[in-house]
Amino acid sequence: MHSTFLRRTLNAATKSKCRPLRHGSAHRSYATPAATSPSGSKAPIVALAFLAGVGLNYTMMQQSSPSGQPAPSNSKLQKPSQEKLKHAIALIPFSGGTSLEGHFAAPQGGICLSFSEHMNEVIAFHPEDLDVVVGPGIGWEDLNLQLKEHGLFFPLDPGPGACIGGMIGTSCSGTNAVRYGTMKEWVINLTVVTADGKVVKTRQRPRKSSAGYDLTRLFIGSEGTLGIVTEATLKLAVRPEKEAVAVCDFPTIRDAAAVVPEIIRAGVQINAVELLDDEMMRAINLASPQLGHAVKPTLFFKFAGSQAQIDHEIKVVSEITKQHLGGSFKYAKDEKEQQDLWEARKICLWSATLLKENASIWTTDVVVPVSQLPIIIDETKNNLKHSTIEGSIVGHVGDGNFHVFLLFDPAKPEEFEEAKRLNKQLLTRAIEMEGSVTGEHGVGIGKKGYLRAELGDATVDLMGTLKNALDPKGIMNPGKVLPDD
Repeated sequence: MHSTFLRRTLNAATKSKCRPLRHGSAHRSYATPAATSPSGSKAPIVALAFLAGVGLNYTMMQQSSPSGQPAPSNSKLQKPSQEKLKHAIALIPFSGGTSLEGHFAAPQGGICLSFSEHMNEVIAFHPEDLDVVVGPGIGWEDLNLQLKEHGLFFPLDPGPGACIGGMIGTSCSGTNAVRYGTMKEWVINLTVVTADGKVVKTRQRPRKSSAGYDLTRLFIGSEGTLGIVTEATLKLAVRPEKEAVAVCDFPTIRDAAAVVPEIIRAGVQINAVELLDDEMMRAINLASPQLGHAVKPTLFFKFAGSQAQIDHEIKVVSEITKQHLGGSFKYAKDEKEQQDLWEARKICLWSATLLKENASIWTTDVVVPVSQLPIIIDETKNNLKHSTIEGSIVGHVGDGNFHVFLLFDPAKPEEFEEAKRLNKQLLTRAIEMEGSVTGEHGVGIGKKGYLRAELGDATVDLMGTLKNALDPKGIMNPGKVLPDD
């Protein structure tokens, strides 16, 4: 069954290199040469090391690898979809591989469709409309490099290496979310292949539409469980005239967190507010000693706009930090210094691994109403201080979202159990504060057990009804999002 499906997935086309942006459309399809599988059939089988990597990620959930990796194309996934529906073969989409909740694991086996090397280009560019049509395998960083010369950018900035397909699947955000929002606000339409092989375009290209159900948002955040995204039309923003980055440290993490609601209420149009606790600052100093940050809870700020606007906002924010015992308010004097300061924030996950030698890392995230942020941050930090394992906090706190990194020795089961306990404690507390167990990482495998507690039985059951209607045999990225019960 698998070999038949794999053969039918191949398309007679060649992979193209990324080209400069241009107006109009340029639809392409891609394929890789067929290889002989262990069973003797011809199929595009990749190295076992890569397949193992597809089944493993930065989550502590038990993983397994898919059995093969065909090269997808933009319009011909519908025939394989019909074939896999007939034989109930699981299909797992894969793009950047930066998932944190087990989204591209294969708990039931199946076929992995890797988009990162095949459907990774700009398909159409409409600068006059401030939008772009892309394949799911293009990375947000690569896209912004191409857009830079046009004075435009795609403002969402999750972890380095993330691709548009996965960003849509998890409804991601990133450090710029406090100003620009989440993926839901930046997708105009999607082209999706459903489990029965139908190709669905969710809507046309205008900025607004009242035509029927909002299918675009139905697929955003569905983590590949309702269909496979093959194209996305994204909104673009004009690059700001200037940017500035500033940092300020505080005596306690609650003092730092208390600054955030006041900045929001002051009406400051800030691009980003990032909170790093003292342990995270220690990790950054270990990774980049030349930065020499104070090992204290620290807020990182990003401002954008005209110079006059930036100067005004820096003045307002610096005054607010003083009211909460903030230390010296430092801002970058040039572009290189800005990049150095912000790079420290973007590599937090990797820096955290330096806090404990040979440790595994469990990363989780929650989001709460901004008014509740100082309370939950303070309580979480207190839990970490009294734990037998190490942990650190970092967050996009401008919209109430933060992450906790838990480090433990994988050879010591009691440390893993402690990490699991701390994770459950955090998620439960977020729900009690009318928050969510996932602000941007998605549900995947790791958090589906908390969905009923957060949303209620009626809501989760309705989600199950939608899933069964679109994917009656459960072949689309099975085992994700919906709880097992």
